[in-house]
Amino acid sequence: MQKNAEKRVENMRQEAVSPEKEACCTLRHDEITAADLPLSCPPRDNRVWDGHPRVYLPIEATGRYRCPYCGAEYILKDFIPV
Repeated sequence: MQKNAEKRVENMRQEAVSPEKEACCTLRHDEITAADLPLSCPPRDNRVWDGHPRVYLPIEATGRYRCPYCGAEYILKDFIPV
C-alpha cells in the first residue's frame, strides 16, 4: 500500500512539471503592448483558473507593474512617461 501512495505522489510531481501543462502562478516576466490593455493577471487569454483571482493592474502610469498575488512582472513596451 505504501508503494502505491509513493507512486501516486511521484505521478503528481511529474504532472506538475510536465511541459504540456501550463504552470500556475510561476514567476515570470512579460512584455506587453498597448493592444494588451487593460492588463489583467492572469492574462485574459490564459486558461489558468486556479492560480489567484483575476486582478487588473494599473501599468499605464509607470510602464511596469508586478502582480501582488504571484509576483509576475509586466513591462509595457514603448512606454512614454507623461
